[in-house]
Amino acid sequence: MAELTQLIDSEVFLAYSTYAAIVLLKMMLMSPCTAYFRITRKAFANPEDAGVHGKGEQAKKYVRTDQDVERVRRCHLNDLENIVPFFGIGLLYALSGPDLYTALLHFRIFVGSRVFHSISYLVPLPQPCRALSFFVGFCVTISMAYRLLSTSLYL
Repeated sequence: MAELTQLIDSEVFLAYSTYAAIVLLKMMLMSPCTAYFRITRKAFANPEDAGVHGKGEQAKKYVRTDQDVERVRRCHLNDLENIVPFFGIGLLYALSGPDLYTALLHFRIFVGSRVFHSISYLVPLPQPCRALSFFVGFCVTISMAYRLLSTSLYL
């Protein structure tokens, strides 16, 4: 048990905790962003949500899809598809005792790529900005998984 305590108290784990909190908070902020776009574009997914803007047939016209709302939702979905694996693999990677410099490089590049991905998705910036930022973050997670498996593989 002392070894686990030492790993959790390590600088690598502290760095992981910091960067994981940043991307998880960024991902959480996509929900209020979606709500903002739904309200300002008057584009709701459910009739009861549209009821604020009218009753019956009047409310039905607000139950619709909107290009801007869908863009934010796709950005949020992409976060879920990438930040959740980073969270799990990054945790195992941090607990495996990697070099601090290498771990910081992985964590910082991932966080930067996810922030830039959201900016490029929401502004929107021309491709290949969004695609490159996605692949950079994806490759960082794959790199951590590879390093974890190649150094800590238990057969």
